[in-house]
Amino acid sequence: MSETAIDLSSSPARAPHVIAIASGKGGVGKTNLTANLAVALAGRGLRVCVLDADLGLANLDVLYGLSPERSLRDVVRGECGLPDVVVEGPGGVRVIPAASGFEELTRLGADERLRLLAEMDGLEDSVDVLLVDTAAGISANVLYFTAAAADALIVITPEPTSLTDAYALVKVLATRYGRRDFLVTVNMAAGEADAEAAFRRLARVAERFLRVRLEYQGYVPYDDALPRAVRQQHPVVLAAPGSPASQALVALAARLAVRPAAGPTGGVQFFFRRLVGEGRA
Repeated sequence: MSETAIDLSSSPARAPHVIAIASGKGGVGKTNLTANLAVALAGRGLRVCVLDADLGLANLDVLYGLSPERSLRDVVRGECGLPDVVVEGPGGVRVIPAASGFEELTRLGADERLRLLAEMDGLEDSVDVLLVDTAAGISANVLYFTAAAADALIVITPEPTSLTDAYALVKVLATRYGRRDFLVTVNMAAGEADAEAAFRRLARVAERFLRVRLEYQGYVPYDDALPRAVRQQHPVVLAAPGSPASQALVALAARLAVRPAAGPTGGVQFFFRRLVGEGRA
């Protein structure tokens, strides 16, 4: 698979849409879901880019079988341009490796901020969807990324610990950052009833005590095809397209693809301006 620089000069087919994918705890399959969701969205004809924003455990490149040599940190330092960093993954998905030193984005100087935003102009014009794979938990960086995105997709499992930690994440984002709307998908569920019960438990408490709105986006069932695909470093939607997990991921992509197009406050430039503190005192 080629990892050469990607051309970022094409014209946009729709307003870019930024979706941060987060989870209250690790082990819920968030990064695997992100990797497959990106490929499924690309399969619908959308130009998809994934920003690996997991600072400590950068597994996205491993799932895609990539070995990137540069990261967004090099762009911030002026050592290369964004096209030199973006690599192509399965299904035509573009990947921005950003885990190495990415926390620097929350404390950039004025010159670094301007350099990054100038580079992002090209990305704004060349993608339809930017998926942001955050780290698990409620660290400052997870909150920055998720608060800045147009949509926040929270990945949970039916386990009580997952629901508790997801509630904590929603609470901090609502009370500290003012986010009121969340998308939720249930991963590794035993079936539809199991998934819907888990969502209802989370939504009932969050909506009552936090005054937020949680929108159910369906579920991905537990499927032996998933770990097999991980071992092959190949997305399950390509390795086993007929599997229950693949079909569920394709359905999730279909739901997200028809969400309203992002306005000026939902696009890539706005996301990065919020992230790096453009205009903050």
